[in-house]
Amino acid sequence: MTKVGIAGATGYAGAELIRLLAGHPEVELTVLTSRQYAGTRIHEIYPSFTGVVELDCEAYDPDAMCDRADIVFTALPHTIPMEIVPALAARGKRVIDLSADFRFSDPAVYETVYTRHTAKDLAASGVYGLCEVFSEEIRSAGIVGNPGCYPTSVLLPLVPLLREKLIDPSTIIADSKSGVSGAGRSPSVVSLFSEVAESFKAYKVASHRHEPEMEAVLSRIANDPVDITFVPHLVPMSRGMETTVYADLTGDFSDADIHSCLSSYYDGRRFVRVSGSGRPPDTRSVRGTNYCDIAFVVDRSRRRLILLSVIDNLVKGAAGQAVQNMNIMLQIPEDTGLGQMPYPL
Repeated sequence: MTKVGIAGATGYAGAELIRLLAGHPEVELTVLTSRQYAGTRIHEIYPSFTGVVELDCEAYDPDAMCDRADIVFTALPHTIPMEIVPALAARGKRVIDLSADFRFSDPAVYETVYTRHTAKDLAASGVYGLCEVFSEEIRSAGIVGNPGCYPTSVLLPLVPLLREKLIDPSTIIADSKSGVSGAGRSPSVVSLFSEVAESFKAYKVASHRHEPEMEAVLSRIANDPVDITFVPHLVPMSRGMETTVYADLTGDFSDADIHSCLSSYYDGRRFVRVSGSGRPPDTRSVRGTNYCDIAFVVDRSRRRLILLSVIDNLVKGAAGQAVQNMNIMLQIPEDTGLGQMPYPL
């Protein structure tokens, strides 16, 4: 039985990790850390864990973590993981980081968006954890940079089409909408109920820090620099993410061509469901699950492709994908512990 620890267990992503790992048949959840709630039992913070998870939150201690965990999830704000991961790696612990600290193989790109990177060698050796695209690299990785929620929803529909050169990489526009939990659990005026309810707004237009992350991956797939236009929006729901991507086609491709490209690339990958009906996917259909649902429409008069994808931003966009990465690293079936049935309503 593999022992796992979570550093930063009381944020939304950390809580989702607890929910998923507590029911995982191949691992034992042994360590939960929290600076704010050290000494507090986890069910006192999240009552839903009452009678299910009987662990206290602890102050982070590298020796305790290394002694009691084989794999460590770092569900912490950006810049903190780069401070603690080197000590974990030095003791042979495998790490799945849910911040941006290890998503960029080129630390210089990270520094243009975030801040100075203090673990550049480890960042360069980290693997980007988009499971359906980089699983072979993830399998042997010591450090995995778990993708952001927006990039997951944008990249999964785009990668197969860009790889097969069915779309023009210079024409990509991504329009994404996220539930409020994407902003995290720390108190903020912009995420107060009265600020969000009955409202809908764009933010960080063409300046969101996930944009370089997406461009780095797409450029790698295209073997050429890719620049996209990305506009995120905040919608008044707790969780869920919908992305609409627009791109010009490079030829007169049919619906069957697009469907074949997407479905063949994701054949055998349980968590990407490609719709052939053209029916737009909805966030309710993936709520609480690790699925990404993809649909598309070919606008023939303009020779343009419209892609639609939905994920749960806390699961496939964070904790679920992190567990999927762990499964790949442990060389067990990717869907182990992630078989939650979507809610029909």
